[in-house]
Amino acid sequence: MAQRVVSVGSGSGLYARPAATLVQAAVQAPVPVTIAVDGKAPVPAGHLLGLMALGVGYGDQVTLTPEGDRAEDVLDERATLPGKELDS
Repeated sequence: MAQRVVSVGSGSGLYARPAATLVQAAVQAPVPVTIAVDGKAPVPAGHLLGLMALGVGYGDQVTLTPEGDRAEDVLDERATLPGKELDS
């Protein structure tokens, strides 16, 4: 299973605009992607309220897990979103 642990680079964490950017990227991905933070169940990365409910702040580490044939490609694209929402 492909996974990547990345740090949240947005000063506001995964709230509002940074979360919306991640959701938009996840929805456009050719495979389903989940995001998880320690101690909480993973949520679909394409669901804004689920992301915000994780309470991810600046510098927190999250795990991205895509499922499917292009999982590694998706990780490479999503872990380096514009605006530094996530930093690998």
